[in-house]
Amino acid sequence: MALHLFDKWRAQSPYYNESHDEWAMTVRKFVEKEVNPYINQWEDDEEVPRELSVKAAEVGIIQLGFPEEYGGISEGVDAFHGIVAANELAQSGSSGLTAALFMHGVALVPIMKFGSEEMKRRIAPDVLAGRKLMAICLTEPSGGSDLAAIQTRAEKRGNKWILNGSKTFISNGMRADYYTVCARTGGPGPDGLSLFLVEKGMPGFTQTKLKKMGWHCSDTATLYFDDVELPAENLLGPENMGFLATVKNLNNERAGLAAGACAYARCAVEEAYDWACQRETFGKPLIKNQVIRHKFAEMMRQIAASQALADQMVWAMMHDKLDFAMLSLSKVQATRTLENVARECAQILGGACFIRGCKIERIYRDVRPHAIGGGSEEVMLDFAARHMGFA
Repeated sequence: MALHLFDKWRAQSPYYNESHDEWAMTVRKFVEKEVNPYINQWEDDEEVPRELSVKAAEVGIIQLGFPEEYGGISEGVDAFHGIVAANELAQSGSSGLTAALFMHGVALVPIMKFGSEEMKRRIAPDVLAGRKLMAICLTEPSGGSDLAAIQTRAEKRGNKWILNGSKTFISNGMRADYYTVCARTGGPGPDGLSLFLVEKGMPGFTQTKLKKMGWHCSDTATLYFDDVELPAENLLGPENMGFLATVKNLNNERAGLAAGACAYARCAVEEAYDWACQRETFGKPLIKNQVIRHKFAEMMRQIAASQALADQMVWAMMHDKLDFAMLSLSKVQATRTLENVARECAQILGGACFIRGCKIERIYRDVRPHAIGGGSEEVMLDFAARHMGFA
């Protein structure tokens, strides 16, 4: 029994209109045809086939929000079209799928803003057509959420940059063709960071695949840079000014993670409801038990509150009214909601949720990347507290 909970949410929200509804149906058909029949195999293979990005581009999923002159789709779309796409892709129950398809959403942005015209025309069309993949490279073995402590270093020698260091937990780390890398070019702290474009196959650049608890169909890697020579034009933006660009990118990522957490929570509720209607215990369907119905009501309360805040943050970003503290709290709110909902839905399924293949099993073990990625809960709460004056 399909609930399509996000359809109901859009119908009563001021942020969504008929264009978003039509887009939802387009992406839903794509997911039903190109994703759902194969997602279990991709989870086992620990990789999404590259051709899926091409197929996603054919229906317009990859290009949203990027300039049309480079193959993007910008006219008549807004950030909420991206939220809609994320919700429909969440019906696979695999948030690793989103990571595999959309890393260019943060990795390509610095190239579009700071890259030369030649670089943009060489890279963007292939990426937006799904033919090339990207990765954003921030986290290091020594730390993640504290970007100001990045140790990977780039030194200028003549007309080249020499890059040394390593990055880890990098989504698309093995498959990507282009890597947007944050490295230290100046002194300690946030004022000494710059962004660079690194391309697969450059001498001295190697990768090692990582095994993970969740996000199985999204490849993740540790990257090594040993005297990698970069042309001067591969510096993205002014030297030592990469921190602000990175933080702005992270704001987009945090908003997406909050909305995505709500989407996967709804997916878990929908699968748990189907199970509760079919599963009989002590002579009656599970859904007829008051304690089960109350679980569903409580989960929907949490999801509605989290989605309302997430939508408000997206609107604020669109209108240059973003409160960075509230965005941080929105991410924490949504990821904690996802964690609680995944647990409760697993309880409803009982032993069935412990077997690979059901959506809730995937969603439950995929919780941690949502809570940690883009800034851990602890860092987000402390950031919000300080910016709200509680310091």
